[in-house]
Amino acid sequence: MPFREINSRVVEARLEPGRTLFSQRGAMLAHRGRVSFTPSIQGGRGGITSMIGRRVAGEAAPLMTVEGDGTVMFGHGGHHIQVIELAGDTLHVEADRLLAFDGTLRQGTMFMGSQGGVMGLVRGQVTGQGLFTTTLQGHGSVAVMAHGGVIELPITPDRPVHVDPQAYVAHHGDVRNKLSTALGWRDMVGRGSGEAFQLELSGQGAVYVQASEEKL
Repeated sequence: MPFREINSRVVEARLEPGRTLFSQRGAMLAHRGRVSFTPSIQGGRGGITSMIGRRVAGEAAPLMTVEGDGTVMFGHGGHHIQVIELAGDTLHVEADRLLAFDGTLRQGTMFMGSQGGVMGLVRGQVTGQGLFTTTLQGHGSVAVMAHGGVIELPITPDRPVHVDPQAYVAHHGDVRNKLSTALGWRDMVGRGSGEAFQLELSGQGAVYVQASEEKL
């Protein structure tokens, strides 16, 4: 586990020769030892081709490569941080929520229209994910950012989870997701609950939800 939680807003990573981390630029708070920071145009093991779609859409977050022998503390904007461990599965998360992640993970992008067609694109706009979302796959750790802290909700075949799209942070596992509408006559006349859209996640895995509807 490369990340150790110092508090809810700061994590520390231990670096060794031959080990690489990627982090959002400007996220380094302090470091000890011989550590180097260089701009990354590839953004992980996915290579530069994994970033083309996001570059075209203007949705790629700038990253830096972190290498050396020492420790580094990461944090950004005072946001709460959640460390997620991947064991061969895939994490779906928006690029600007990535604080840092293990260099062993393969990064890619997914077109929102590939999950749910038009509703997938609508979901991208409702959640703030735009046309693309970032995927990280393999064995390793990821530190993501959120407002107001994060809760992890397990998803099982017999217990799908419905999430406010604005509170959604990330999910991993064998999970299917779709945007559903609860729009009724009360919403049409302004007397509804205000929860016109819900994100339904089903399958086997987990979803991370922040304690806020505020975007980063």
